[in-house]
This record gives sequence, C-alpha cells and structure tokens, in this order.
Amino acid sequence: MTDAALPPNAAPAPAAPAVNLAMSQRFRGFLPVVIDVETGGFDCNRNALLEIAAVPIEMDENGLLYPGQTASAHVIPAEGLEIDPKSLEITGIILDHPFRLAKSEKDALDHIFAPVRAAVKKYGCQRAILVGHNAHFDLGFVNAAVNRVGHKRNPFHPFSVFDTVTMAGIAYGQTVLARAAAAAGLGWDADEAHSAVYDTEQTAKLFCTIANAWPR
Repeated sequence: MTDAALPPNAAPAPAAPAVNLAMSQRFRGFLPVVIDVETGGFDCNRNALLEIAAVPIEMDENGLLYPGQTASAHVIPAEGLEIDPKSLEITGIILDHPFRLAKSEKDALDHIFAPVRAAVKKYGCQRAILVGHNAHFDLGFVNAAVNRVGHKRNPFHPFSVFDTVTMAGIAYGQTVLARAAAAAGLGWDADEAHSAVYDTEQTAKLFCTIANAWPR
C-alpha cells in the first residue's frame, strides 16, 4: 500500500532504519557471516564435518561492525566419510561423548542457516558471504554438506568469501589466527582454540576490528 492509499489520519509506513540501509550497502548487498568448522581431515569430499559455528556480523547506529549471536552445532559424521584420528587429537572432539548432542548434517545446517537467513533479511541484504580464517576451507565443507543433503536454502554465496588471513596479513603482518588476534589486542586462549565456537567468535572480533579501522 502506498502512502497515498492510506486511510485518513493514518501514519505512513516507517522507512527502513538507516543502519539497515548502511549494512546492505557496506558490502555490496552481502551480509558477512563468520563460519568455522571442525572436521575429520582436510578433504571436504572425503572427511567428515564434525562441528560448525556461525556468527552474523551486526552494525550499530554509528556504522561500526560487531559480532552478533553465535549459533553452533555438533555434527554426526555422514555415512561413508573418513575421520583422521590426528584431527580428533587436535580438536579434542570425543565423538561418543554423552553430552555432545550431535545433529545430522541436515539438522545442523538448518540450525545454522536459520539465524543467518534472519540476519540477511533484517539488514535487507541479498545473501550472506562467508567470513573465515582460510575461508575457502570452511566454505568447501559447508558446500559439500549442502550437496550431500540436497539443502535448498543455503544463504551463502557459493564461492566468494572474506578471508581474515588476507585481512590480518595486510593489517598486522600476521596470518596465524592466534598471532593475528594477539596483534589486534584480542588475546588468545590456547586451551579454547580448535573449538568451532571459540575460533568463530575470535575470527568475528578480528574481522570487525580490521574492518572498523579501515579508512572511510
């Protein structure tokens, strides 16, 4: 309904908040969403997805970016995929832990994608773009899982990413996440590292710190 068609004395529909418009224009219609995966190896088509976390990036009224709410899921290894024991040693994942409460790949993707789609809609963006540290690694595992389950509502761009390895290399001369986080003044807890949630939240803080410092 246009304003001209509104009943007498009715207030016009409010315009979209300026912050929402600013976000939709900040990255050419893409909403940055930080993703980290923990896996059973390095090959997205051969090794299992074991854990995934996502943090949509938000914007305040001053146009500054900040990490949104974290969504995460432990994942039941898909049938037929391999798990390298060395990967479990690094991540500390115990597959049969009684409190792991893992989801199937389809349910895990639904759990992660729902808040991402809500954030994309909130800011009037066209779709999400994956932010990651070595981002194509994470995107490869997301895309492989999407293909395995035939997911029809993947909100992410299929191949474009924002990689914090590149960003941190330019900003701080550091490419390792722990060293980049320290250089950005964020600190690093080695005992928490290699958890999808911790790595995602630290990467989100790193992305926002660098992006907010970029000359306008």
